[in-house]
Amino acid sequence: MPGVLERNNVKVRGAGEQPMMFAHGYGCDQNMWRFVAPAFEADFNTVLFDHVGAGGSDLSAYDKRKYSSLSAYADDVVEIGRGLGLEDAVFVGHSVSAMIGVLASQKAPGMFGKLVLIGPSARYIDDEDYVGGFSAKQIEELLEFLEANHMGWSAQMAPVIMGNPDRPELAEELTNSFCRTDPDIAKAFARVTFTSDNRKDLAGVTAPTLILQCSEDIIASQAVGDFVNRNIPKSRMIVLKATGHCPNLSAPDEVIAAMRTFV
Repeated sequence: MPGVLERNNVKVRGAGEQPMMFAHGYGCDQNMWRFVAPAFEADFNTVLFDHVGAGGSDLSAYDKRKYSSLSAYADDVVEIGRGLGLEDAVFVGHSVSAMIGVLASQKAPGMFGKLVLIGPSARYIDDEDYVGGFSAKQIEELLEFLEANHMGWSAQMAPVIMGNPDRPELAEELTNSFCRTDPDIAKAFARVTFTSDNRKDLAGVTAPTLILQCSEDIIASQAVGDFVNRNIPKSRMIVLKATGHCPNLSAPDEVIAAMRTFV
């Protein structure tokens, strides 16, 4: 299925037989795995890709109506997996792609034998006793800011999301990644990301799951990680020393070491 592989800019590397698929977060692309994925190429067949609308994907394939929910992105993951004939693969999802992986694993039983969820959040908005980290008003203000000033939002939010203020080059990379994204797609995907609610989907995960939680993460706090851990039946959580929301960039060695205890 070359059309699928070209659409999502799929890259397959590695010498191992078992597949390991890496899925990037909002405003990013597969390049965000460059410090993590190579560590697994000796033992796994690594699969990297860009969500439609990101990186080197086919932007003409983006349709706002189609991609109005995370389910459509999960359908793409399944389509890529079927195109490559994936079975019993390890799915590694960062940020919003953690929930995309949760959905994909249920859409295609047997495709993913294990899930690694880095900085997952089942819902960003607080709801009665549930702590998501943001009020509905805060999320709406964030989205309105993005819709009014994509570049300004990127410059202001990337350092907050990345954390690690003593390493400004990390925030600069994330800012540049956000700014490279088509503004209209960035706005639409942000609304899908930050208003999604996947709490009820967690209980349907049957694959053993590892949750990697950063010790300080303004986007997905430990309370959020604890909720995901409690609600996915066969899951365990490792709290990293890493801070910020992107340990795949800021602390790749720690991410690799934690993953190796699981895969």
